[in-house]
Amino acid sequence: MSSDSSFLSDLSVVKSASLTSVLEKEMERLILTGELEPGERINEIHLSNRFGTSRGPLREATRSLEAKGLVEVVRNRGVFVRRLSVEDAIEIYDVRAALFGQAGRLLAERMTDELLVQLTKLVDEMDVVAERANFDEYYPLNIAFHNLIVTSAGNRTLTAEYQRFVNKLHLFRARALVQGGGLSVSNREHRAMLDALASGDGDRAQITHWRHVALAKRRLMAAVNGATRID
Repeated sequence: MSSDSSFLSDLSVVKSASLTSVLEKEMERLILTGELEPGERINEIHLSNRFGTSRGPLREATRSLEAKGLVEVVRNRGVFVRRLSVEDAIEIYDVRAALFGQAGRLLAERMTDELLVQLTKLVDEMDVVAERANFDEYYPLNIAFHNLIVTSAGNRTLTAEYQRFVNKLHLFRARALVQGGGLSVSNREHRAMLDALASGDGDRAQITHWRHVALAKRRLMAAVNGATRID
């Protein structure tokens, strides 16, 4: 094979890998935003028409999403968005609590005034939204607040693992179970976390961050058992 032919072959592989990566991210976005709902079958023909691509790269992207735990392949039936069980969600909350607690400890040791201002602004905005009991507005602010804490903690491995578990929790959709009181309770916990971070006390920050997720798990269990509050 000539050098030109080899280069063109390598370039084709790169282009294919790049397309697969783009499709994977877009399909992941559709799943995490709920456009592709838990239990829904992945329609390759529909998606290939939507994205203007062949079904091959879509299947490659699907395999990556399966490895992430976001979809599952059912033999002789197709590929479906994974539906997370209550038991799965509870186990993920337990691991998430440990990771988030460690993120709080690490961040307390490197906290800056600028970051405190950013986090406080998000909590203030959540207070306003919580008074209106508007979960659809509260939810993205809540995600941004938690993500800012984790990404600012300075540990890339922790950030990657935390995000992987949180993405799976998006599959457990219980927004209809939320009522206004739960949002205010959750945001009071956010303020306790802020106070701990501002103090620079790693032990205190770890406890408040761990406790926030542990209480969110408790709200989840209460919601599943018939109550109406969940974080």
